[in-house]
Amino acid sequence: MLTVSNLSVQFGKRVLFDDVNISFTPGNCYGIIGANGAGKSTFLKIISGKQEANSGSVSLEHGKRLSFLEQNHNAYDGDIVLDTVLKGNKVLFDVKTEMDNLYAKENFTDEDGDRVGVLQVSYEEMGGWNADSEAASLLSNLEIPEQLHNTLMSELDGKQKVRVLLAQALFGNPDVLIMDEPTNDLDYDTIMWLEDFLANYENTVIVVSHDRHFLDSVCTHISDIDFGKINHYSGNYTFWYESSQLALRQRTQQNKKAEEKKKELEEFIARFSANVAKSKQATSRKKMIERLDIEEIKPSSRRYPAIIFDQERDAGDQILSVDNLSGSISGEVLFNEIYFNLAKKDKVIIYSKDTRAVSLFYDIITGASQSYTGKFNWGITTSQAYLPADHEFFFHDSISLVDWLRKYAKTEEEKEEVFLRGFLGKMLFSGDEALKKSNVLSGGEKVRCMLSKMMMQRANVLLLNEPTNHLDLESITALNNSLKNFKGTLLCSTSDNTFSQTLGNRIIELTPNGVIDRHMSFDEYMTDHKIKELQSKMWVK
Repeated sequence: MLTVSNLSVQFGKRVLFDDVNISFTPGNCYGIIGANGAGKSTFLKIISGKQEANSGSVSLEHGKRLSFLEQNHNAYDGDIVLDTVLKGNKVLFDVKTEMDNLYAKENFTDEDGDRVGVLQVSYEEMGGWNADSEAASLLSNLEIPEQLHNTLMSELDGKQKVRVLLAQALFGNPDVLIMDEPTNDLDYDTIMWLEDFLANYENTVIVVSHDRHFLDSVCTHISDIDFGKINHYSGNYTFWYESSQLALRQRTQQNKKAEEKKKELEEFIARFSANVAKSKQATSRKKMIERLDIEEIKPSSRRYPAIIFDQERDAGDQILSVDNLSGSISGEVLFNEIYFNLAKKDKVIIYSKDTRAVSLFYDIITGASQSYTGKFNWGITTSQAYLPADHEFFFHDSISLVDWLRKYAKTEEEKEEVFLRGFLGKMLFSGDEALKKSNVLSGGEKVRCMLSKMMMQRANVLLLNEPTNHLDLESITALNNSLKNFKGTLLCSTSDNTFSQTLGNRIIELTPNGVIDRHMSFDEYMTDHKIKELQSKMWVK
């Protein structure tokens, strides 16, 4: 068990945590959530021993081992890949290193022999003789091929390093596993493997993630940081979100009797439990939700941006036709011979194993790139609003957010300061926040500004390339809900699995040898054996 007692953290006058008392028990996975700046990453650093608190203590049960997912991807550049994984269990690795050094001595003494004997006993007790094969198996499961196991970390690319460091964190079955954004830079298949691994993990897992599908798949509890405190709630992220929203609605229903509210909550729990029981989620395995005390469900203090996409007019039947489109960068063909026609109200997930291909495709159909052959045509009744993955170009000027947004206003009324401040307030730029300079915004603030710009355009076709990058969970959830309700046509590319699964009714995959175009859900597409066979052929360059 990991126990936090009387924890307080303060930076200057700002209190991050105030007298926090909480325990993390074996067999559970805790998803740490909180608004931006609430202290999620700071909390993980403190409980892992990488940062000191102002007061209080963190204690791990005697004899238990804690593992932390390394965030510095270059920290082990001088090490062999396999050794990097083994270093996940420091005690075991130190014993192995000492034995190897003793065996390498030219003048091996009797004392050295005695010492080796002691070390061998410890090594065996820790499962050391199987350590290399266990580490190799983890690496292979994380798509690091055997031929790379004995190379230097410095020779790997960024995505490969992430996988090795993940193997390091998982190695040796740690009693407490702490991970900060573990799904970053992982592909779909690797994330699915990690979800399955953690859903069946018997020890304690503490994780911070903006990936709602991941949190839903692995979490038995949500640990909410709010007003300097941390509270555990049974269930996964979706259950926490929907139950807190229900409790918030009930708080405003002054005339509804307490018995009616309780019944409504009980019905919600029963309905949610029935749905969860059909999935692979850890929450069903633990049966946490069925045993939930109604009193645990509380309204959340979270603020969600008001994202609403209206259309100035409906589009006709002709949306977008793509005819033999090919795109290349510096002579390298990223996609080739792409044909499709969009139907009205299609919600399409544009997908590719090469993210450059997706960005180039959007640049071509929005007129930002001429690096293509073939044709594409937008219907004359369509209007497009686009959120590119790289939108720094829009924020070079040092002007207030009010003046920044005014550039995209369509009517005189919309140009008025009162209107613009009200609009920005709904997007969480209230008061003086609306006067911030556009060139000093955070990544999440820039995305909320771009979404504001898109809403002002009132387009009937939305194009979004990685819209969840930099956003907090509240903004991601609000955007997801808004896009589900959007009545126009949507093209979206995202690493957020929940986005893809809940929005897409059609998947279009761009490859160097043509297009795969299917009307099906994203999860069905990614797990379909026939699709996988087709992908293996079409991705041969």
